[in-house]
Formats: sequence, C-alpha cells, structure tokens
Amino acid sequence: MIPRKAVYFFCRDLTRDPVAHHIYEASRRMFELKESSITVDSRPVLLLEDHRKNSFFYVQTDDVLSHDYARYMPVLNEYFDDFDFAGVVNWHEGKNAPDSILTVHTTGDVVSGYYGLSEPVCTRNLMLAVDDNRQTLGLDSFTTISEGTHWSGIPYGGKAELIPQYHVPLVDVEIGSSQSSWSNTTAAEAIARSLPQVFASRDVDQKIKVLLCVGGVHLEPSFASAVLTTRDAYPLAAGHILPNHWIVDGKYEAESGLEKLESCVNSIIGGIHAIAFHDNLKGVYKAQLRLLGEQMGVPLFKHQRLRAPESLPLW
Repeated sequence: MIPRKAVYFFCRDLTRDPVAHHIYEASRRMFELKESSITVDSRPVLLLEDHRKNSFFYVQTDDVLSHDYARYMPVLNEYFDDFDFAGVVNWHEGKNAPDSILTVHTTGDVVSGYYGLSEPVCTRNLMLAVDDNRQTLGLDSFTTISEGTHWSGIPYGGKAELIPQYHVPLVDVEIGSSQSSWSNTTAAEAIARSLPQVFASRDVDQKIKVLLCVGGVHLEPSFASAVLTTRDAYPLAAGHILPNHWIVDGKYEAESGLEKLESCVNSIIGGIHAIAFHDNLKGVYKAQLRLLGEQMGVPLFKHQRLRAPESLPLW
C-alpha cells in the first residue's frame, strides 16, 4: 500500500480557539512526534509516522487557519499541496447549538456554491474513529455527529472563492458547544487518538457507497446515523451535506442552483452513488435533485430510507 500524508492545523491561542491547543498537547503526550524541516508561524511542524509509513503533520498556527485563509494560502500551497487529507481542529458553538458533541464536517460555502474537495472514505474513517474512541474512553454523555458542509472563514470576512484554491480534501474536526466541553480533557484525547486513524483500512472500504445529502438541519441526525450505523455492512459515506436553510439562501431552485449542485458533486473525489434528500425539502429543490440525478445517472431517495440501508438501490 502506498504511504499517504495528512496534515492537521491547530491554533495555539486559546483566546481565539478554546479547543485546538488542548488536542495538540494531547497528541504530543500520546504520540512520538518529531520535528520536521517545515516551520509555520515561527514554530516547527511536528511529524508522526505510523507502521505503514503514513505521515501525519501537526501544524501550530497563530490564528485559526480558516479565519485568515488569504494569509495561510501560500503556506498551504508551498508545504502541503501534495497531501491526501487535511483537517482544521477547532471548536463548535452557536445559538441553540447542542452541547457535548464531537463533529466532523466537509468544507464549502453552500450559498455561493464554492466547495472544497471531499474525500468521503477518509472523512468516514475519521468520523468512525472519533465515535470508537468516544466509546472506548467512556464519553457516554457526548455524541458524535456530522455537520452541514460549511466554511468558518465566512463570518471572519473570508472570500468563498478561496475555498477551492487549496487542492487537498479538508475537514473541520470540532468539540462543542460550551466551555465545559471545550476544556474536557477526555474529549480532547478522543480527537487526538482519532486523527492518525484517517487512513485506517477497513474490510468494507471497497463497498462504500457515497451519498450527496441535501436538506434537513445543520446537524442532521439522519445523515450522521447513515454513516455511524453502517460500519460492517452496507457501508455509506457522505460526500457533502447541504442543509435546507443554505439551499434556500443560495436559490438552488434557479438554473444557477443546478450549476452549484454540479460543482458540489465534482468536488467529491470518486463521485457519488446516490442522492439522499430530507423529505421536508420543498418540491422546487427536489426537482433540481431529480435533474442532477438524471445527469449523473444515480438514484434519488428520501432520508427515511437510510434507516434500512440494505433496501437501498445501491447493492
């Protein structure tokens, strides 16, 4: 098996990011990290190699990577452009956000239609690893869940057109959504344990079917459950998840909306096998998804059918 490379970014400033540095320090305690020849923000990038010669680079930054993408883009393209996977480790919060959650989400701005590359198998591996380690460490009060595709640079004035300029699949890995969760050392350890498991080889990898998931709320449990409950049989992965409110804001009922959907699918490495939509999605958006499905030659079905993956028209 050809060795692969992943890079993870951690803002070291706890006043800017209340989570990342805790996970970085947990990683240093847990693994034998060595200094690499790369320096970012005046600090050496640390390196971990596993028994299969996969490489994992740990990068400390002064700011959250996505909050100053324009400044960090030259760094990304100089040192980390030929990587297989990347992650921004940070925190989750928001009005009415659930607490005690561990989340993974792909990168993109649904409203404008700019999408980062998505590597569904690796994203699935990481999400399953997070949930496995959550259970192993007894974090029974925490829940592992996926979020809708988004980019945290938007609230900080970032330009969405920068998103696809980094040509490596990039996810956010987060702990949420209160101070007690952000400072939970066991939660930090669960994430730290999981990061080097992104390239884990599973018996079902060759059978994984990739979904474009559309509709529902930002933390849509049906889409997360589709991944977490199909570990050993009828395995599913999410390429991107497009929540209902951003589909509406992005006017996906228009001709430009179909173009955005096509751009979304084209950003998913390996393409998709099906489109799963939340049944509460309005008819105009379902019509667009039917057109997309016809163009891509893939089936379309309601999210309720994910509860019985063996019945899906994929196998």
